[in-house]
Amino acid sequence: MRKLTAAPHGLHGELAVPGDKSISHRALMLGAIAAGATTIEHWLAGEDCLHTLQALRAVGVTIERHGTTVTVQGQQGAARFNAPHAPLEMGNSGTTTRLLMGLLSGTTFTSTLMGDDSLQRRPMERVTHPLAELGVQIELSSAGTLPAQVHGGPVHGGTVQLEVASAQVKSAVLLAALNAQTPTVVVEKLPTRDHTEIMLRQFGADLTTAADQRTITLQPQPHLTGQTVVVPGDLSSAAFFLVAATIVPHSEVRLINVNLNPTRTGILRVLEQMGADITITPLPTTGEPRGDVLVRSHSLRPIQLTAPAIPAVIDELPLVALLAATAQGTSTIRGAAELRVKETDRIAVLKTELTKLGVTVTEYPDGLAITGRPEWQPQTTTLDSHGDHRIGMMLAVAALRSSTPLSLENDAAVAVSYPQFFTDLEHLRGGRA
Repeated sequence: MRKLTAAPHGLHGELAVPGDKSISHRALMLGAIAAGATTIEHWLAGEDCLHTLQALRAVGVTIERHGTTVTVQGQQGAARFNAPHAPLEMGNSGTTTRLLMGLLSGTTFTSTLMGDDSLQRRPMERVTHPLAELGVQIELSSAGTLPAQVHGGPVHGGTVQLEVASAQVKSAVLLAALNAQTPTVVVEKLPTRDHTEIMLRQFGADLTTAADQRTITLQPQPHLTGQTVVVPGDLSSAAFFLVAATIVPHSEVRLINVNLNPTRTGILRVLEQMGADITITPLPTTGEPRGDVLVRSHSLRPIQLTAPAIPAVIDELPLVALLAATAQGTSTIRGAAELRVKETDRIAVLKTELTKLGVTVTEYPDGLAITGRPEWQPQTTTLDSHGDHRIGMMLAVAALRSSTPLSLENDAAVAVSYPQFFTDLEHLRGGRA
């Protein structure tokens, strides 16, 4: 259990957050199937990305890591991977699991994917069904969950209509489609994060996105070439400090070299709509858009989020709920049923934990209504991450403005995506002039 401390004088200073988790995963995978070496700089050494690295090593990919710099020796296609000697351990990483289902479909062997208790409760048919349309054979448990057996073999192209707005599902289909003999067209319900499309183009794939931003066409059998990938700071990690500096009085924080991909900046748009004080300075780039973000504390107004806005802010919705808890009035988040199948049922957990802080929360099947107030009246001294890294970090941010000393149970979950989170938070607390 970790003691959480308030920040009565605010947060101050400059911070470079760890590399983007989504891009770190994808750079490893594309580097593994490219020709030649791929060098990844500012790679995220969190538990999720380490599971991707270890899984690729288990199928014969040579990967060297020195801190946050990783070199991958490409195998020129998944068909050159070696059969692993044991099941591949996914830990708690849904991204590793779902993307590898697509990547490993191009092998000549069967792989078994395992996960921890939390991951083995998460639904996987949302991935296996669209992959089956390309001829990919994956066996799941009777509950539609892990363990999964991915049978490598022939893949065919075609048109795949995705029923779930998920960048992970889309990416799995695109990775499988690299092995097809004919073009593949992927049609999304709503536009989702496009890191896979950007990186596929960088590695040499012939991929186009239609004007509607929902239809992606991938030509088969591309020659991918190893690249140098400089991973920008993860906006999902930076978001915790953007929100902290907004809701904790007397704060001023600059986050440097942050990923500003438009499919990821939903949290910035939410902050702006709620009246936050934010200044963005773009930086030169040849890949993902990036820049510095300056934020100062400011009072907030409520927000109403509906389904079209959810994909761009899905990972940051716990923080949106926290922002709503500090705004004067009632905010609503709807069309977010996907939250129920994350590391935890985040809708239920958010209601439980925010209620502990004295916030009025109404739970819906697909979201929440939150009546904010400038001052909270905590009902307990103990908060709980429920083993969910994003919930744990959100609660640590919430505690910064609590007048009551609080503690956090299951704080180790934070290491899944941000091992040095508490160190960086203390740096900004100590940066007060």
